[in-house]
Amino acid sequence: MAKLADIIRKIDRGMHRILLIIAQLSLIGMVTIVCVTVFYRYVLNSGIIWAEEVPRTLVALFAFIACAMGVRDGFHISLGIIYNRFPEGGKGRMIFNWVTHISTFVFGLILLIYGGNLVTKLAKFTMPATKWPRSVQYISLPIAGFAIMVDSLLHMFRVISPDDLIYSEKEKEYKVLHLHEKKTPSEGSEN
Repeated sequence: MAKLADIIRKIDRGMHRILLIIAQLSLIGMVTIVCVTVFYRYVLNSGIIWAEEVPRTLVALFAFIACAMGVRDGFHISLGIIYNRFPEGGKGRMIFNWVTHISTFVFGLILLIYGGNLVTKLAKFTMPATKWPRSVQYISLPIAGFAIMVDSLLHMFRVISPDDLIYSEKEKEYKVLHLHEKKTPSEGSEN
């Protein structure tokens, strides 16, 4: 069973490497196109016909893939005011963790189903400037939905732990950061 979990973790890391490359290329492409468009508009008094459609598509791709990345490393918004009142490893936190994982899985499922339906319905229409299928603008929805569902399941069944991070480092509690600091003699007294 441990060998299967290792294989699943490797597949998950590979999937996220691909998502990261796509997100990076999308961001680079979007910034480059916008900069070139600004140069064309204000320096050359010209324009690029497709310069609105492509960056809009790339920003959607980047945003939804970033959302999936956030689920993988636990970047999603959370309120710890109630959660932190329960002891670590206790039933209260376990219940909150399950609710979080199930809710996140359902969100990914919604993105996958409704995003997939949107992509299918819009495949027959084209964007005016690029003549690409309009579904290209929404392809990031089912991709992100699938990745979110996979990571939610892996978290739910503890195949990946909260400490198994790809995109970030483990946060340290404020108390832990200042635990080893010592006051110097000049800080503790006034002369």
